[in-house]
Amino acid sequence: MKVPLSTIAHARSGDKGDTVNIGIIAYRAEDYPALVREVTAERVKAHFGDLCKGEVIRYELPNLGALNFLLHEALGGGGTLSLRVDAQGKTFSAALLRLEVQT
Repeated sequence: MKVPLSTIAHARSGDKGDTVNIGIIAYRAEDYPALVREVTAERVKAHFGDLCKGEVIRYELPNLGALNFLLHEALGGGGTLSLRVDAQGKTFSAALLRLEVQT
């Protein structure tokens, strides 16, 4: 069954210069394999389209039931340089939770 990612996980995001850092954490341990299978770096990059100009790197944290993503060149220069409304990338996590995943 396909569901929004928000059904099985929560998230938090922020900035490190021009890089967005997104953490996705499964609500239940049994949903972590679906995160690993469905939420790939390629899918995350495609989900954000032109907002992310650089590479997307995924780190797996199985002991936490979490994934961490770094989206390089995603903030229009970062904090004080960016003309974007969300120059610190705080809304990226909410946007990623809209991604549909197969459970």
